[in-house]
Amino acid sequence: MTDHPPPQTPAPELFTWEFATNPYPAYAWLREHAPVHKTRLPSGVEAWLVTRYADAKLALADPRLSKNPAHHDEPAHAKGKTGIPGERKAELMTHLLNIDPPDHTRLRRLVSKAFTPRRVAEFAPRVQELTYDLIDRFAADGSADLIHDFAFPLPIYAICDLLGVPREDQDDFRDWAGMMIRHGGGPRGGVARSVKKMRTYLADLIHRKRAALSDAPAPHPGETSPGTPDPAPTEDLISALIRASDEGEHLTENEAAAMAFILLFAGFETTVNLIGNGTYALLTHPEQRARLEKSLAAGEHGLLETGVEELLRYDGPVELATWRFATRPLTLGGQDIAAGDPVLVVLAAADRDPERFADPDVLDLGRRDNQHLGYGHGIHYCLGAPLARLEGQTALATLLTRLPDLQLAGDPADLRWRGGLIMRGLRTLPVEFTPRAGTPAP
Repeated sequence: MTDHPPPQTPAPELFTWEFATNPYPAYAWLREHAPVHKTRLPSGVEAWLVTRYADAKLALADPRLSKNPAHHDEPAHAKGKTGIPGERKAELMTHLLNIDPPDHTRLRRLVSKAFTPRRVAEFAPRVQELTYDLIDRFAADGSADLIHDFAFPLPIYAICDLLGVPREDQDDFRDWAGMMIRHGGGPRGGVARSVKKMRTYLADLIHRKRAALSDAPAPHPGETSPGTPDPAPTEDLISALIRASDEGEHLTENEAAAMAFILLFAGFETTVNLIGNGTYALLTHPEQRARLEKSLAAGEHGLLETGVEELLRYDGPVELATWRFATRPLTLGGQDIAAGDPVLVVLAAADRDPERFADPDVLDLGRRDNQHLGYGHGIHYCLGAPLARLEGQTALATLLTRLPDLQLAGDPADLRWRGGLIMRGLRTLPVEFTPRAGTPAP
């Protein structure tokens, strides 16, 4: 094992409220002095934190680091201290974040065709429609909380549409998801109850859609293909999963419900934080904001695209990658990791590694060499990244053009960040602007 030189300063305290506000100095210390660092998490579980870019990229793709919590050598996962609260009791464990090949390969293949560039492009008008509608609801007020009024509902409604949740039921999903966000770093009972309600609803929805599909005529030729069927252009994702299962892909009801659940869970909070963190970064970096506004006014979108990638790198929505567990002893970053040890890759630290990024603490919307890890790496690379990018680009561009004098309402020091482990996002983002006429939705 390679020894690192003893640090000249004491290790920073992790997972405090002060740390949540700005974790980057602590991560810089870890990168320099203890790049693979064992620590006790707030839940009591001990885990290794991986903070350097090169080590992080290796760990994310290492098959010896399993996503299956059954490899954890402690009963902590059974007590709800790893993973998503309530998913075990609700029989929602068999989703993409908790399994390895070959099951991971099978399930990912089933759902991946819903997130192809073509399918996402077909969904773009709906995302724009939702964006306009949400801004219209508060445009005449002159103030808003951009988390509650905009960043939060946009991805919820979008992913519900994609899955095929009826419009009249989507506010229920908004309430359940809100419980997950509000209590993600605190009491877990409310989260578990929301997960159970979501599981019960999804099971019922799957039954209803399967019945509807059995009564419907066969799909038009060309809408499906042998093996894993392509979803028809107007077919929702849950229906496509059911059709795949019925055509021999062996998708159990629990797997279908777990798949829909994780797309909701992982597909909305990451985008909430991308929009929230990204808007906050632009509001606190006026020169970069002006640069983007000038580009948008000229009808250009290149800076918007590189800008969203830079916002993902600079202060991304996922601070730590989801849990991994060593299946056998291994060495990473000079540290020996025992079989069964949990490993958490700190994406936020890796994406500010000066060994990989020039001036990593500087926000540069035009940054070209930007192979960030904000959406992971390897076989578990975020499946919904194309949709999240679309939502982020649409949200930021529309906000800046519809509300050109948008500014923070109050002192940035008064803002509070949610104290969770995996995600990084603001609790609120109060803004003010000149009231503008809109067409408020009922």
